[in-house]
Amino acid sequence: MQLSRFTDLGLRALMRLAVSGGAEERVTVKLIARQVNASENYVAKAVSKLAELGYVASQRGRTGGIFLTDAGRAATIGRIVRDLEGDSEVIECVGDNPCPLAGACRLRGILATAQEAFYSELDRYVLADLVTPRTIELLHLPAFPAVTLVND
Repeated sequence: MQLSRFTDLGLRALMRLAVSGGAEERVTVKLIARQVNASENYVAKAVSKLAELGYVASQRGRTGGIFLTDAGRAATIGRIVRDLEGDSEVIECVGDNPCPLAGACRLRGILATAQEAFYSELDRYVLADLVTPRTIELLHLPAFPAVTLVND
């Protein structure tokens, strides 16, 4: 199964936001697009959908930007992917060119079971599980606030 580019960008944006401390560390779509090597327009569309789903929030203005919500931090990767991908099946047996085997074929059911197993595996993880010190390093962010050591 291959995820759509839209879902890929949505997950990348969420991973970027997960390395921020929260609402106090807002970032812009432009910054995310640069850091995840994607079109600002596509990232904006993904972020808009993530906001609609309640995973991110934004604040307008000079000090504005987007940030991960508590719901975004708590959601499983499986839930996020389901929400971004929609209810599409692995294959489409009906529609404009329906499959003549649809009435007697077991493939559709088997693929639906496999798809659910895929999502169930993703349900074992949340965004924090995807963000490592290496992720932070690749995004050129300090892992911790600068600390000044004082010798006594």
